[in-house]
Amino acid sequence: MVMITGKTRLFGVIADPIDHVRAPMVFNPVFAARDIDAVLVPIHIQPDHLASTLNALKHMPNMGGVAVTIPHKMTAAALCDELGMAAQVTSAVNAIRFDSGRMIGDNFDGLGFVAGLRGEGHDPTGKTAVIIGAGGAARAIAIALADANLKKLIIVNRSLNKAEHLADLIRCHYPHQNVQSASINEIDTIKTASDLLINATSLGLNDDDALPVAVEGVVKSAIIADIIMVPEMTKWLNVAQEQGLTIHLGRHMLDYQRNLIAEFIGAW
Repeated sequence: MVMITGKTRLFGVIADPIDHVRAPMVFNPVFAARDIDAVLVPIHIQPDHLASTLNALKHMPNMGGVAVTIPHKMTAAALCDELGMAAQVTSAVNAIRFDSGRMIGDNFDGLGFVAGLRGEGHDPTGKTAVIIGAGGAARAIAIALADANLKKLIIVNRSLNKAEHLADLIRCHYPHQNVQSASINEIDTIKTASDLLINATSLGLNDDDALPVAVEGVVKSAIIADIIMVPEMTKWLNVAQEQGLTIHLGRHMLDYQRNLIAEFIGAW
């Protein structure tokens, strides 16, 4: 166990709720293994207190930065003094570096998700991908998948307007990408032609959550991917596995972007 002293450098992960975060389990063992005098702790911030809490954290000299997750990614981006390119395009951050009272944010979710797919043997190039959701994580993943040269990308959301907005964003930056938007009411037809079906919503954090979409009717060769990290095996992934489908765990998105976030916030 690492001894925390007055010299220990602090980092955090912010979320609401907080019990699902994996960042402490990913970063702290590396600090210990590399003999880095630092610790990353979970920081539970409710939405109404996000601005005031970040304003306090950024003025702490021994606080290097935070990882950002549900539901703060888009709101936190608007509070940053400077944004990297991925954060500008997606209007969302998943990491913020504190620099002399300034907040510099960027988004590594998309890069981490695609790297995780490839690292686990599921190259998305030339595939048809369906993303359920249109929030901060969905935006980052959509951009990165478009950059991976998909055959087709379909954005599905409860709010069709949000799905259309994200599809327009992709077309703006990737004019040659075949991208479509649809309401969640159309998912039963859309999922039958999907090579990669991605839950980019918060459904699955709680045991009593509804499934993002039923897996019946999905082709057997499809990959069922989640972005929920805790629980590792969401109800949706369990159902998919029971149906004989290949699953892709949410933790891979963080595991494959760990070094990118760490270097950005100055953790190592």
